[in-house]
Amino acid sequence: MKLIIAEKPDQAAKLAAPFPSSRKKEYIAIKSCPLFPEGAAVTWAVGHLCELVPPEEYTQKWKKWQLETLPIVPPEFKYRVSKTKWKAFKVIKEFVHRPETSEVIIAGDAGREGEAIVRLVLQQAHNKKPLKRLWISSLTPKAVTKGFEQLKNEEDTRPLFHEAISRAYADWLVGMNASRAYTLLLQQKGAQDVFSTGRVQTPTLALIVKREEEIEIFKPEPFWEVKAVFSVEGKLYEGIWHKEGETRLDTPETADKIAHFCKGKHARVTGVHTKEKVIHPPYLFNLSALQAAANKRFKYSPKKTLDIAQKLYVKGYVSYPRTDSSFVTKEEAAMFPGLLDKFSEMAEFKPFFPLPVSSLLSSKRYVNDKKVKDHYAIIPTEQVVSPDTLPAEEKNIYRMIAERLIAAHHHPCKMNYTTIDTLVDERAAFRSKGKQVIDEGWRKVIPASKEASGEEKTLPVLAEGERGFVKEAFSKESKTQPPKRYTEGDLITLMKTAGKHIDDESLIKVMKETEGLGTEATRAGIIGVLKDRGYIHVTKNQVYATEKGKTLIQAVGESILASPEMTAKWEQRLAEIGQGKADMNRFLEQAKALSSSIIEDAKQRSSAWSFNPEILGDIISSRKGKRYKGKAESLGGCPQCNGKVIDKGNFYGCANYRKSKCPFTVSKRILSRPISGAQMKKLLKNGKTDVIKGFQNNGKTFDASLVWEGGQNKLTFSFQNNNSENR
Repeated sequence: MKLIIAEKPDQAAKLAAPFPSSRKKEYIAIKSCPLFPEGAAVTWAVGHLCELVPPEEYTQKWKKWQLETLPIVPPEFKYRVSKTKWKAFKVIKEFVHRPETSEVIIAGDAGREGEAIVRLVLQQAHNKKPLKRLWISSLTPKAVTKGFEQLKNEEDTRPLFHEAISRAYADWLVGMNASRAYTLLLQQKGAQDVFSTGRVQTPTLALIVKREEEIEIFKPEPFWEVKAVFSVEGKLYEGIWHKEGETRLDTPETADKIAHFCKGKHARVTGVHTKEKVIHPPYLFNLSALQAAANKRFKYSPKKTLDIAQKLYVKGYVSYPRTDSSFVTKEEAAMFPGLLDKFSEMAEFKPFFPLPVSSLLSSKRYVNDKKVKDHYAIIPTEQVVSPDTLPAEEKNIYRMIAERLIAAHHHPCKMNYTTIDTLVDERAAFRSKGKQVIDEGWRKVIPASKEASGEEKTLPVLAEGERGFVKEAFSKESKTQPPKRYTEGDLITLMKTAGKHIDDESLIKVMKETEGLGTEATRAGIIGVLKDRGYIHVTKNQVYATEKGKTLIQAVGESILASPEMTAKWEQRLAEIGQGKADMNRFLEQAKALSSSIIEDAKQRSSAWSFNPEILGDIISSRKGKRYKGKAESLGGCPQCNGKVIDKGNFYGCANYRKSKCPFTVSKRILSRPISGAQMKKLLKNGKTDVIKGFQNNGKTFDASLVWEGGQNKLTFSFQNNNSENR
C-alpha cells in the first residue's frame, strides 16, 4: 500500500477523486486500481504541523530577554510538532510505520512550502520508507491522474526542502536576535512594546515609512493656470496656456490678466501632431499581478485574493496560484481552444467571440517553455465553470482570470494621441491634448478603469492653419499634491520592484532576478504581519505607517536590516540552494555572522537615538485580535456616557461602544499631528490639552490646544488668543 500525504483535507479529496475510494474519518482509502494495485491511503497535514522550537527549549538562559545573552545561535536547529496539530501528526505517523506501507508520496502543493510541510512531518515521524513526489499545477482529475503516472524521484525536489528550511533558519536567526535587540534598546529609551523585525518585513516597512514622511513634510503650494475654450470652424475644444511648456503661474493677478487678454480674441491652429500608440493585451496573471489587479478593482487585500484563488485551485477551476510566472508552455497553450469554446457559450463572455486570434502557440508573449520554472501562469483549467455559479468573491477572481485569457486572443488596442497648438492673437500659446480610439481591440474584454478627472479628452479633427476665436477664457487655482499613499495592491508591486531603491547595479540585477522583497507566496503574509504588529494600518485601502512603525525605522536607520540589499543577496543564495547550486551550511554560517553584526550595529546606533518620550511611551501593542498588552488602560472618563475611554489602535474611543453604541471617538492624528495618550488624558480630565505645535491646514502651520465642547459634543481648537474654531 502507498501512503499519499496532502497538505489539507480538501486537497486530499481532490487527489483521491479520480480513483475508486471510500472516505474514512482520518483518511481516504483508494481501492485497488491500475495505478494503485495494492491500494493507497490519502491522509493530510493541517497546514504547518511542525514549528521551530523557541529559544528557551535550547537553554533556559534564552527565555529571558537580555542583551547580554545575544546573539541567540542554536548549535543545531530543531523542529517540534505544534501542540494543536498533534492529532493529525499521530495519524500520519501511524500510517508511516504500518508494515503494509511500501512507499510514501509527498503530495503537498508543488513548491517550497508544500515540500517543507510534508518532509518535516516525515522527519518528526522518523520515516524510513522510500519517497516519491507528486508535482502538479492543477487539481483536475486529468492533471491528478497524469501526475501520479509521472511521479518524480524525491531527490529531484529535495533541494527545494533545503531552500525552505534555510529560509526558515535564517529568518529565525535575524528575526529573533534583531527583535530582542531593538526591543530592549528601545525600552531603555522609554518604549513599552515589543518591536518585531524581519529580513523582509523591515525593508518593506522602511519603504512605507519613507512615503509617510514624504507626505507629512509636503507643503502644498498654490498655483494658477489659464484655460480657454476655442471655437474653430464650428468645432469646440479646450486648451491650457503655456510658455515653453510651463503651464503654472505664481500669482492670480498674472493668470487673470492673461485670461482677460484672451477673451474674444482671434485664434489660429499652429500645429496638429498625432501619434499612434499600440497597447498590447496584458500578460497572463502571476500571483502578484492578480493581487494588484484585484486590489485595484475590488479593493481586496492581497491575502484575501490569495485565499480566494486557493479555493478556486482546490476546487479544480484554476491552476496553482502561488506562481511567479506569466507564461505557459506549449502543452497548456494547446488546451486553450477547448477552454475558450466553453467560455464562448456563456452569456457574459459571448460578446467577445469569435476570437480574432485562434491560437497562442506561436506567441512568445504568452508561450515560453524556458520562462516556466516550477509553475505556469494562473489560468482556468479544463474544468471550466460559469462564474455565475460561484460565490460572489470567487466569481470576481475567476472572471478576472478568464478575461485575461480571452483578452490574450484579441488584437492590440490602437489609440491616436493628439496634441493641438493654438495661438491667440498671435501672442498667447495654448496646448490641447486628447486621444481617439482607433481599434478597441482587447479593451473590449477588459475596459480601462474609470478615467480620472482632467485626463486627456477626445479632440475634434482639426488642421493646421484653421482659424476661429476664443469663446471663453478663465483662470483656475490649484494646489500641488503630496505623493499618493500606497494601496495594499501597490505594496505588492512595491515589494516586487524593490530593486529600484538600490543604487548598486549588481544588486539591482539580483533583485530583478529574485523579484524583489519576499516571494509570490509570502508577500501577502508580510503585509499581514505589518498590520498585525501595529506597524501599519489600512483605511479605505490606503496604507498608513503608525507611530510604532516610524519609531522602529527611525531606530534602525541606515542599517542593512532596513535595506533591500540584504534580502537581495539572500534571495539569490536561497534560489541557488533550491537549484542545488549552493551549500546550505555555508549560507547559515553567513546568517549567524549577520545576526551578530546587526546586534552590534543596533547597540552603536542606540547611543544617538532621540525620541519624543511622550510618543515613545504611548506606543502600545496592536496585535491581531489582541490590541492591548494585558488589560486595556483607561485614559479617562467618557464625556458622553461616563464610560471609560481606551486606545483602540487608530483612534481613542469609548469602551461602551459595543454595549451602548456610544459614539465618542478622537482620531490619533489630527491635521498631521499625532495626539498622544498623555494629551488625551488631559483632554478627558481638564477638557483641554496642552498647546500642541505643528497642526497643518491648507499649507499653513499653527499651534493650538484641543478643547472638548461638552454642550455641543464636538472637538474644537483653542488658540492663544482664546478664539476657537471647529475641527
